[in-house]
Amino acid sequence: MDDDLELLTAWRAGDRAAGEALLARHFDAVCRFFHNKVGDDAPDLIQQTFLGLCEGRDRYRGEAGFRGYVLGVARNLLLAFFRRKRKQAERFDPLEHSVADLQASFTSQLTRRREEQILLQALRSLPLELQIVFELYHLEGLTAAQLAAMHGISEPGMYGRLRKARLLTIAACERLAETPALRQSTIDHLDDWTRELRGRLGVAPG
Repeated sequence: MDDDLELLTAWRAGDRAAGEALLARHFDAVCRFFHNKVGDDAPDLIQQTFLGLCEGRDRYRGEAGFRGYVLGVARNLLLAFFRRKRKQAERFDPLEHSVADLQASFTSQLTRRREEQILLQALRSLPLELQIVFELYHLEGLTAAQLAAMHGISEPGMYGRLRKARLLTIAACERLAETPALRQSTIDHLDDWTRELRGRLGVAPG
């Protein structure tokens, strides 16, 4: 958003209200980011994200959009969180391990339809980095270029990850659906369920 930079400039100049307004407009996105990945640990990571943004407000240089910067901070904290959870002898690879591998299962009480529950479970089964790019692309509207910059890869490489994430999500939904009718409903309207989730997940857990 163009006026993110205006608010950031005012915040850096000492306007506290501008800083609060800037962070508030990205609060829901950060809540959505952590909601389906860390369960009860989400509030602490949300707080750490905004503390990091406050402490590092001068680090942002205008690249990739401020929302991309905010979610990049959240991603770094998430990866650090899961690295701490793994035993020292175990290797953590976000391109290999999923949330389902790293964390006990938890149930969202915000979803109303079984299709939404299936989609959440499917996303949680993806390798963590693929879950992140799927959600940031489809739920938060980040572009492939922004995601590529966040992950340090080329834009064509990011499009490849996005395609893989979508295919794995569809395959997981097919496995999780209990009936052919439910499977068809979930897959045929995947983008609709994704939009529904965006409206439900922007609530701070706890």
